[in-house]
Amino acid sequence: MPSIRVATLADAVAIHAIYAPIVEQTVISFEVVAPTSTEIAQRINKTLEQYPWLVWADAQGQVQGYAYASQHRSRPAYQWSVDTTVYVANSAQRQGVGRALYQQLLQQLQALGYYSAYAGITLPNTKSVGLHEAIGFTPVGVFRQAGFKHGQWHDVGWWQYQLQPADNDRAPAAPRRFEF
Repeated sequence: MPSIRVATLADAVAIHAIYAPIVEQTVISFEVVAPTSTEIAQRINKTLEQYPWLVWADAQGQVQGYAYASQHRSRPAYQWSVDTTVYVANSAQRQGVGRALYQQLLQQLQALGYYSAYAGITLPNTKSVGLHEAIGFTPVGVFRQAGFKHGQWHDVGWWQYQLQPADNDRAPAAPRRFEF
């Protein structure tokens, strides 16, 4: 039976298999050199110090997708906002994997006390835009010619998901660290 669980360092090889072709063959990610499995393991470890990193494993236990949160910006007033990332293996796309990962990730972020989740999407990318808008993300702007990859400039659209309403009459409690 498929499951969503917290990523482990052992998942780095499977995550690399999903992510490396995206880096090398597309403009979806603005990385230009795919990180090694070791580097991905380090990223998982660093992310889990503060934020959730989830994987979707199929009935055979093979990781077919992953989603995680990261710091939106470093200034203290941004501490209630996060950036989100989701990637799904080609063989598992359009099967609800991305949606299931996002639903779990967003629930966890809300429970931790975050208020806004942002997603940057290299344009055009109708699949990713469709997924984000179906989940409830709303477009908030476009950074024009934000990155240069594969010989041309690319725009990045930004979408926001409001995790909980802000109360302008009081300061919010600091978000809690992710614990597993």
